[in-house]
Amino acid sequence: MVNILMIEDDAEFALLLSTFLAKYNFQVTNFEDPYLGLSSGVDQYDLLILDLTLPNMDGLEVCKEVVSKYDIPIIISSARSDLSDKILGLQLGADDYLPKPYDPQEMYARIISLLRRYKKVNEHIEPTHVLSLDEKKEEIKLHGELIDFTPAEYVVLRLLIKNRNTTVSKEQILYDSEVFEYGTDGSLAVIVNRLRKKLGTEVNIKTVRGVGYRLAT
Repeated sequence: MVNILMIEDDAEFALLLSTFLAKYNFQVTNFEDPYLGLSSGVDQYDLLILDLTLPNMDGLEVCKEVVSKYDIPIIISSARSDLSDKILGLQLGADDYLPKPYDPQEMYARIISLLRRYKKVNEHIEPTHVLSLDEKKEEIKLHGELIDFTPAEYVVLRLLIKNRNTTVSKEQILYDSEVFEYGTDGSLAVIVNRLRKKLGTEVNIKTVRGVGYRLAT
């Protein structure tokens, strides 16, 4: 699950966006007060969505504070249309600037793109019962035995392992890697079926109708 910190004083807008992103297993925690947001443990989140017009503290100052202390991607979400705000926000270290109003689907796409760019290579092997994932080597083993996967099979299974016991949407899988830049639901279904054949009955990749897939462990 992706954990998102949001600092936005428009509670109705924050609820709308949070509800939309929840469909894709994104957990959004919003703070209307920027000071509370900054003291909430910023480094525990995967991404920050930041408004600029905030009570008691300007969003650009919040951006500057976060960049100076944390390594977290930042998307500025603001109704302020002044070009200088956008330029300054990006110069301060924000990664993207999305002017309001916008379609929540666009925010979702930008989050996926940004997280992909920020993806770090893990140095450890992450076990998931009979499966083990080594992201540094881009290897997945079954009972300690290396299995040969195509690039597309690898990125799908990697995402399912990292989100085990959680439903991963088809859109999230398709957006997660350049491998699926031109992918479709149909091609994804073919890849999942190939994974099931390679992994056998010990690994249960469940289809969640109308949503996506879940690795049940």
